Amino acid sequence: MREFEAFELSYLLNSMWQIPMLSAAGWLAARVLKRVSSAAEHRVWVSVLCLQSLLPACSELPWERIQRLWNLAMHKSSAGEAHIAVIMGAGTPLGVRSLPPELLQTIAILYGAVCLYFLARFIWNCSGLANLRQQATDVALAGDAERCWWQCSTRFGIAGVAVAASSRVCSPVTMGFFRKLVLLPESLLAGVFEPDLHAVIAHEFAHIRRNDFLKNLLYELLSLPASYHPLFWLTRDKVMESREMVCDQLAAEVYGRPEYARSLLRLASLLVEGLPLRIPHTLGIFDANTLERRLMRLTERKHELQGLRRFVAVAACAVVGAATCSWALALRMHVDAASVGASSSQSKNPEAVAVSAKVMAGNLLTKVFPKYPDDAKKARIQGTVVLNAVIGKDGTVQDLSVVSGPEELRQSSLDAVRQWVYKPFLLNGEPVVVKTTVNIIYKLAK
Repeated sequence: MREFEAFELSYLLNSMWQIPMLSAAGWLAARVLKRVSSAAEHRVWVSVLCLQSLLPACSELPWERIQRLWNLAMHKSSAGEAHIAVIMGAGTPLGVRSLPPELLQTIAILYGAVCLYFLARFIWNCSGLANLRQQATDVALAGDAERCWWQCSTRFGIAGVAVAASSRVCSPVTMGFFRKLVLLPESLLAGVFEPDLHAVIAHEFAHIRRNDFLKNLLYELLSLPASYHPLFWLTRDKVMESREMVCDQLAAEVYGRPEYARSLLRLASLLVEGLPLRIPHTLGIFDANTLERRLMRLTERKHELQGLRRFVAVAACAVVGAATCSWALALRMHVDAASVGASSSQSKNPEAVAVSAKVMAGNLLTKVFPKYPDDAKKARIQGTVVLNAVIGKDGTVQDLSVVSGPEELRQSSLDAVRQWVYKPFLLNGEPVVVKTTVNIIYKLAK
């Protein structure tokens, strides 16, 4: 349980600063690649969304072991001498944060409750979609509507798509990934011009061609751990906006750009006024509230990058993305399970007294230096092992636990510090139990 809470807190801590950094990199890449194509811009925002959800979890991977395997694979040997330094006191290395265990546990519980809320809302919305589909009325298209439908079906190479009408929707939407359905407002079939109906059907078939409904559900599930962050909401809006532009481009290829833009504008004036909140997880022609930008993209002259300039733009954005991810992983922070459960270990020694670093260093009678493990030297593993120590009334180490540090170096530190002996610490003339922190720094010469 402590390990899961520590993972929760580490994910939360890393996502708080990694999400803004990824948003900034995504915005920069999208600005560059929007001149390549709408699809390229959409891929940027989808990549940002996936990284914002997954990168904080990747920060918890055992990178020290991965580094060790890599070094062994590259046949690196330990060049130079190894150096070990011991620091007494409550100092902590980079990446370790000291907070009260009770506060850490409270934060973990609250964050877990927020994630459960978003999960429950997702399930509730999915059940609402099932009810909406059951209550819809099957429609048999005829005349111009039927002709438009089969033209789009032939052009996009899609068959077996059902069509229904509902009074609960105010604009056309698409749902389903096994049984695909286009759901139309009841008033649309009788009150819309044929060109506008053709634009609607072409746009919805573009969503079906791209499997956007299934992708949207996967994005929603992937987003659950990061949905608390306001900048993550912006990323989801950008994904939705760029997705609609991609579908506009596909529909315009069937219908013609100027004609499709005019139909989009007429449909907006007909359907959007007084439109309630859109139904979650469905996909429709007016999902994104960016009609002005969509019309500008359809009507403006194309100045898409081609050839070498296109390659340079894509390569530069890929380098920026890789550098951002590497930086995020290099600066990752970690909450150790021992920190979350420290209150239980402290309860075993309620009378333990925290003593200053200088005093405890002066009370040390016997110090055994740790031995640098040979395997760690060969793999060039180095770092700081942080230990929580409880010193008994007789000056011996009664309790010793690892707060953080490379896995390969921990046992060496524990074996050495357990042999340390202190002069009993006196309080009001009586020996007392003392708690302190010891940092063991392992460093290899370059």
